[in-house]
Amino acid sequence: MMRVVFDVGNVLIAWAPHLAFAHRFPDRAEAEAWMARVGFHAWNYDQDRGRTLAEGLAVARAAHGALADPLTDYVARFDETIRTPIAGSWALIEALRARGAPVYAITNFAAETWPAALARYPAFGTHFADIVVSGRERIVKPDPAIYRLLLARNALDARECLFVDDVVANVEGARAVGMAAHHFTGPEALAAELHARGIL
Repeated sequence: MMRVVFDVGNVLIAWAPHLAFAHRFPDRAEAEAWMARVGFHAWNYDQDRGRTLAEGLAVARAAHGALADPLTDYVARFDETIRTPIAGSWALIEALRARGAPVYAITNFAAETWPAALARYPAFGTHFADIVVSGRERIVKPDPAIYRLLLARNALDARECLFVDDVVANVEGARAVGMAAHHFTGPEALAAELHARGIL
């Protein structure tokens, strides 16, 4: 049986990073304009690579001065960004588990924010055979090493794994190491793929 390997953000839980700054920028457009000015998404990618908040703040302040100050709140308010589960995806996980199929995950997630995800969604600690968290390993998707780490750690054959991610580059990264992969656009399309492959 094929093993299904899930991404987390925007596959299992919606991620709305602007909400971490809503207390400073009540208007979403204003928050997102500020995020663009400080290069939030590139900054966050380096957090996912294993950089600490303190290190990230130092870099951001060197580049943007006081404009970077709202980033100080990001870890403390991170829980506000992940409050919406993608119910259809969780239903698929339950269906896989009911069939005795172990599920795995590979996520680009900062080491300092991952505890908030575990606290809000205890199933991450109980429903998955293994979760590779980029910030803990200091490797981010789509680096081939992060996929190979999951395979090696769990003695999995890449040819027997289906990787699911909403980011095309990450899907291509999984295919590059020999995994089957599904570009996630919603639970319904994923369900169809799982049925077509005989996984469900």
